[in-house]
Formats: sequence, C-alpha cells, structure tokens
Amino acid sequence: MNRPLLYIWLICSLFTACKEEEAGKKIVENHEQPEILELAEADEIEDYLESLEDSTQTSIYELPGIIKFYKDRGYEPVWTSLELRNDLYQQIENIEFEGLFYEDYHGEKIHGLLKNTSLKESNSPLEILLTSAFLRLSNDLGTGKLDPTKIYDIWGTPTNTVEPFELLNKIAEGQSSPGEILDSIKPDHVVYLGLKKALRQYREAGIKENSTTTIPSGKMIRPGEKDERIELVAHRLSELGYFKNNPDSVSNRYTKDIQTALESFQLDHGLQVDGLVGNTTIENLNLTTEDRYHQLLVNLERWRWYPRDLGDQYIIINIPNYELHLVKGKDTLRYHKTMVGTEARKTPVFSDKVEYIIYNPTWTIPPTILKNDIIPGTRNDLGYLQRKNIRVYNRNGNQVDPQEVNWHSSEARSYTFRQPAGPSNPLGLVKIIYPNKYMIYLHDTPSKKLFENNARAQSSGCVRVQDVLDLARDLLSDQKKYDDKKIGEILKSGRTTEIPVTKDVKVHHFYWTAYQKKDTTKFIDDIYDLDKKLWELLKP
Repeated sequence: MNRPLLYIWLICSLFTACKEEEAGKKIVENHEQPEILELAEADEIEDYLESLEDSTQTSIYELPGIIKFYKDRGYEPVWTSLELRNDLYQQIENIEFEGLFYEDYHGEKIHGLLKNTSLKESNSPLEILLTSAFLRLSNDLGTGKLDPTKIYDIWGTPTNTVEPFELLNKIAEGQSSPGEILDSIKPDHVVYLGLKKALRQYREAGIKENSTTTIPSGKMIRPGEKDERIELVAHRLSELGYFKNNPDSVSNRYTKDIQTALESFQLDHGLQVDGLVGNTTIENLNLTTEDRYHQLLVNLERWRWYPRDLGDQYIIINIPNYELHLVKGKDTLRYHKTMVGTEARKTPVFSDKVEYIIYNPTWTIPPTILKNDIIPGTRNDLGYLQRKNIRVYNRNGNQVDPQEVNWHSSEARSYTFRQPAGPSNPLGLVKIIYPNKYMIYLHDTPSKKLFENNARAQSSGCVRVQDVLDLARDLLSDQKKYDDKKIGEILKSGRTTEIPVTKDVKVHHFYWTAYQKKDTTKFIDDIYDLDKKLWELLKP
C-alpha cells in the first residue's frame, strides 16, 4: 500500500480506533511506554485498518500538509518522547483558559491514547493527532480561530500570520518545546491578560446562574412612572448586586432607590446614565452570567486578531468604551474621552501611522455625508449651504454658485464641498491625520458638551477627541519650534497650517467590550452588536 494513501485511510479511521475517555483530568502518561523511534510499519497499519468494522471521517487539520510533512521526513515521528507528548497535551488540557475549546484539538482522543499501555500498537494514530492538534493550536493562538475580514465590513487591521509547519519543525529538530512555542505566539497585551484572568474567575465561580429574571422590552419607563416591569427590573438589579433593598417589597412604581441602582448599572456598562429604562438598558440587564462568559470568549478571540507589535509609542482607541490612550512602552501618557461613529456610520477597526497635524482645518465633506445629508438638504432648501457655511468647488478648484447647480441630477455629486476654518467648523481647531482608505482621523469639535454624555456614538465615523490640542502638543513635543507660543500664534491667525509629525506613533482603532480593572471585570455596551454574531461563529 502506498504510504500517503495509507495515511489518508488511517486518519479517516482514527476516532473509531481510540477509546472514548473523559477529558479535563490531569493525566500522567504511562511510564511503561517506550520511546517512539519510528512509525508503525506499513503492513501493521494495514492490518490495523482491516481490523476495523466501521470507518468514521474525523477532522484532521491541514491533512494534505501533514501527509507531505511526513513524506518529506521519511515518515519519522516527531512526538518521540514522553516529555514532548505530555507537554503538548498539557497545552490542550488548559486551552479553555485561553478562551478556546478542548474538543477542537482532539483532547479526548489524545487523552485516551496517552493512557494506553501498549502504545506501540497505536503509535501512528497518536502521532497524527498530536501533529494535527499542534498545527491548529499554532494557528488559533497566533492568528485567531476565525478570520475577521470575512465577518465584518468595518475590519481593516491586517491579520497576523504564523507558519505552523515551521514551528513544528522546531520541535522535530529539538530547538524548542511545544509550550515555549505556543506561549511565544499568544498576545501579551495587558487587556488580553486581564481577559484571561477574568475568564478563570468566571470558570471557578461557575458560569450558570441559579435564578435569573428576564425583563420584556417595551416602551421607555421614566422615573416616577408605573409599569408592571418595574418589579422585574428591581429583581434583576438585585441579582446583579446593584439593588440592595428587598426586591419582593417593590411595587410597579419606578422609585428613586431603583433609579439610583439602575444608574450605577448604566455607568458600569457604558450606557447613557439617564435613569431611563429603555430597550438598550433592558437588553444589557437581561444578559446572564453565561452570556458574559461568552462575551469574554469573543473578546479574547478579537485580541488574537490584533497586531502583536503595537509600536513603542501608540494611540489606542477602544471604540465602544469611547476612550483613547496614548501609550509609550507600558506606560499610559495620556487619556482622553472620545466620540465615535453611530450604528449607521460605524468607526472602523484598523491600524495606521500618524503623519501630520492640521491646525485651523477646513472640512472637505466626505462622500457618505455628502450623499446622505448635504445634497438632500440642499435640494430641499438652497439656503442650507449658506447656513452651514459650506462652499462648492468644481474639478478645477473654482468656487461655484449653488444656484447654478442642478441638485436633482448626478452632477451635484461631482463637486467638492468644503467648509472653511472657523468656530462653526465641525473639526474644531485641529485634526490629526493618519492616511487610510476609510478617510478617518482624530479631530476637535465645537460641541464639547457632548463629552459629558456617557454613551457617545454620535459622529459620522471619525473620532472626536476631548482636549485634542493637548494630544497634538505631545505628538509635536520633539520639535522645539512648535512650542505653545508658536501653536498659539497659528491658531490665532486662523490660517490652515499643516505640520508633519516626526515621531513614530501608530494609531490603533480596536473594539473590545470586556476588560479587567483593579481585579474587577467590566462589561460595556456592544454598541455595534458585534459580539453576538462572533459568538455564533466561534462556539463549538
């Protein structure tokens, strides 16, 4: 029998050959097993296959590559020693603490084979399963189990890459152990490590709730109003530790003590702290401990998608938490509140590098806003452009009289629309540019009172930053000529001024809805509803 074909047959029948065992137990491999110096002879494998009455297809990761790998090395095994086999199995056994699933890596089958007292008779199934498990672990820990670019339209961060067979060769050549290799390709960012800690805490405390209350959606309930759902709200807030009174004594009136508890819940979950019982707040209240556990899993998966090297100095924006941090090394230099895109005009997830800063910026209307807002507004009222202080330019850069444009034809979209610098300009006094295909940047805003809101998904996609002039100052701090006095003169002049940034600073727009803060797990509102879709794809 030809060996590649033999291996295909063997692999297809592995699961019927291996005794089902209970997973999750700490295993010490039988020390009576010999070192495995060669795979079973072809005729032994053939006899083994012929002894099977049934054959069940099982999922072997990278099957064609595995066949080529063993052919290239003359069918010599990799997992020859007790130490190597136990090391890899320990990684599989503990993989759920990384937010992945034991069963995806042949956990039960490998567990059963490792307990086999006559391993020589079944060394080939164990060898192939260990190799398949290692390759998939390398991929899933290094790049993520799923490809975000196939799931989300707003994902522009390049995916990580690993070469699982190159990593496998390091083990085969004795250069490194499975544990060392897998640890080296995991994310090591503080948020990822915090999520792992939170996951362990949830697993140890128990994922299932003994009793949960579900609140029906419906019309908004305001303080002082009566609604039969108020009793359920009080019970749910009590279950979550926010309402300290006896919920059984609550009537159907929305009282001050319930409002205080609800506002604390809203604050902790990134919701608008308004004390109103709306459907977004109800949806968050209804999430169970198991739902929150799943939320940890999807956020761990996202962090496996993000770049491992964020740069020595970088700006990181957590979109749903409306926060921006300027980080150097492991130190946070600055923190700023942000506003991000609405559900209809989402801020995308991507990474790029800061190139320049513009003071007294003009605003060139982007295509989406032009199509959805400016042109329809002008069709209804020619005075719209004048009130917004927006000027129209043709392809030659010459200003056009709006009265000469046919606003009901496609011609209208061929013009450039620009608002000059000034107090009414929505970009405020400064914008920070990191050129990207989404035309997204950081900028100031004249609507500074909106930063007082807790929920701030209010922009058209770009990121508005509170006190952004201070952030810009830090980005130019290595250029002494642009001190506070010089920047003050530029701002006072009203002239649009572009200054290159010479520091190497990356910008990362990321999205995570759970994190650890002072040993407490914080969950925030999934403003773009990305978590549920990801969990449906991720779950085993």
